[in-house]
Amino acid sequence: MAVALEFISFIVPIKVIRRKYLGGWERCLKDHQHLIGRRVWFDDHLLRDGAMNPQRIESLVHEWTHLGLHSTERLGTRRCWKDCCVVESLVADPTLHCDWLEIGDDGRSAHLKGAAPGRVIGRSV
Repeated sequence: MAVALEFISFIVPIKVIRRKYLGGWERCLKDHQHLIGRRVWFDDHLLRDGAMNPQRIESLVHEWTHLGLHSTERLGTRRCWKDCCVVESLVADPTLHCDWLEIGDDGRSAHLKGAAPGRVIGRSV
């Protein structure tokens, strides 16, 4: 499965949410219940949230960092995404290197690297 990319997408692996989000995956779903299908959607591996401007995406990164995620790390001289990733749809590429995310051939979806892309999950409303 894969998640649709739209505007600026904020993506987190569900396995990270299970480990680091206070209350785990179940609590995350409850906290985002009113947004699921609108700006939040998920497949078997990834949760996607998003925004239409860089300021709101920066705010999302900060919110999730306060929840316990490590947004970035340094690998040598390069800054990379760690527990989450931001993808700009216009360029269909992560804003920093992200070794666990793969962009679909169409440039409009993303999936966990190593998992089959399959059906794309996106906005339902």
